[in-house]
Parts: sequence; C-alpha cells; structure tokens
Amino acid sequence: MRIAVDAMGSDDNPAPDVAGSILAAREWGDTILLVGDRAKVEAELGKHDTTGLSLEVVHASQAVTMTDKPDVVKSKPDSSMHVGMRLVEEGQAEAFVSAGNTGGLLTIATLGPLGRIKGIKRAALTAIYPLPSGLTVSADIGANVDCKSENLVEFAQMSSLYAELALGVKEPRVALLSNGEEEGKGNQLVKETTPLMHEQHMLNYIGNLEPKEILSGKTDVIIHDGFAGNVLLKTLEATAKMVKDVLTEEIRRGLITTLGGALAYPAFKRVGALLDPSRVGGVPLLGIDGLVISAHGRSDDIAIMNAIRQARQAIQGKVVENIRARLGR
Repeated sequence: MRIAVDAMGSDDNPAPDVAGSILAAREWGDTILLVGDRAKVEAELGKHDTTGLSLEVVHASQAVTMTDKPDVVKSKPDSSMHVGMRLVEEGQAEAFVSAGNTGGLLTIATLGPLGRIKGIKRAALTAIYPLPSGLTVSADIGANVDCKSENLVEFAQMSSLYAELALGVKEPRVALLSNGEEEGKGNQLVKETTPLMHEQHMLNYIGNLEPKEILSGKTDVIIHDGFAGNVLLKTLEATAKMVKDVLTEEIRRGLITTLGGALAYPAFKRVGALLDPSRVGGVPLLGIDGLVISAHGRSDDIAIMNAIRQARQAIQGKVVENIRARLGR
C-alpha cells in the first residue's frame, strides 16, 4: 500500500508524524509518503533508523495551522493537506492521513482536490469510541451542525458500510441518538428521520438510543446531527478525564488507598489501554471521493501509527469504492 501522511499535521509536528509513520512502515511494510517541508522532514527522519523501510518525502511549501480559517483552501494551495490529497486524487497514494486542523482538513477535502462523491449531499465527520464491547462509530460530530432527515440517513448508510468493511462488524446495528428509546421520542429531526430509517433495507436499524445505552454497547453505529454529536463527544471526553483525575486524587489521599491503588495498578493499566483514544488513532471523513483519515492534533507516534492502520483497513475493505457504488450517483 502507498499511504500519504501529513508530516506537518500534529501539534508537535513533524516528530510524532514521522515517528508514527516509521512505526507503520516497519509494522506493515507499506510505502509511506511524508508530505511537508522537505528540510524539516528529512532532519526528523535522520534521528531514526529507517534501514529497509519504504519512506518517501514529498515537499509542500505551506502548512495549515490550527488557527487557519476555512479560506485556507485558496490561501494555501501548496499546503501539506492540498499536496497529500492531490497524491490520492492522482493515484499516487491510496489514502491521506492528517492530524492537522480538522476544519481545514474537511474544507480542503470537500472543496479541494477530492471533493464529495457524486450523489452524496454532505460529507460526515466521524468518531470511533473504544468501548469494552468493541468499537462504536458516531456520525456526524461537528461538520454539519444543522441537518435534514435525508442527511442523517446518508450518514447512517456510510457509517454502517465503514463499520462493516473497515472494522469487521457483521450486520452493524444502527441507532438514532435521542432522549428516549421509544419511537416518537426526540426532536423534530429525529421524528422525521425515523420512518426513513425503517425504509433502508441495507441498514440493520434498531431504533432510538439514549447516550447511556451507547456506552453499554447496544449499538455499533450511532447517528445524530453535528451539534448533538459534538456535544456527545466532548461530554464523553470530559467525563473520562474527570473520572480519571478524581480517582487518582482519591487513591493518593491516604496510605491505605495508595497501597490499594498500587495493588490495583495492573487492572487500571488494562482499563486505560482499552479506552485509550490512541488505540483508534484516526477516523474517516465519509463521503469524500478519496480516503481521508483525520487524527487528533495531540496524537503521539502510536496514535499516528494507528491512524495509518485505520487507513489500511479502509483500503482493504474498499470503503470509498463501496460508498461510491452503493450510494453515489
């Protein structure tokens, strides 16, 4: 496989981007195209043993920063994001992975070299929640704050295909996020979307679910508009951090609890590894006519490697090709 990686993407670029790419190249033997400032990327590569690895540097004279506005599509035409997506468009790479500005990535993907698959009205930004029961795909998480019912159906179709083809979930269960499980609950958008979901024979639609049911593993795909999805994502992230901080503080409060915490450390470590976001690494922008994987700006080398793994799985599952064939015009 040939996978392009945005070497100027992460908050600490290019160190984790390069290191993660090296780990991936060593693990799977793929060709990794590191896109970015050649001098900086080659200097970072020089810090590692890359003997026998297939690594190429593709120069990009500009980089999208975390503070750049959506007009970056026109203002930075030679950014590492533009160049990386052009590699996908031209067939020189099978996927593009970036830990850069998510808004910029989505805007460039939609309006730049790749664009949406013909017939897809909205591209969906996804999240993948690592739960004890497995992985749950969530869409949309912020790209489309205001949605129509047909948009949610489209998100459901694309996310279901991704869960099946890339994550290996057989007949993924699909649910709508609502304030009650009973049909008829929810806001106007949920009520309008429900009958349309029942009509989709390619979906294993199971109805409405409340947020608490998502964490118990009752669905493989949860669908919502970008506003609700972003609130859900940030609430889960903040809750996980709060629980971790409070638990750590309480364990250290006294001698007995400190000793107990030391005894329980292996269990805490296993739980932390299970719920670690770097285990997922990156998520796809669904509906784009080319495979684009978005990783978190705080990604370390392990997260970048796992984002590349997500790209590999989507390539192997022919996710973009199947969305284009089944849903495109």
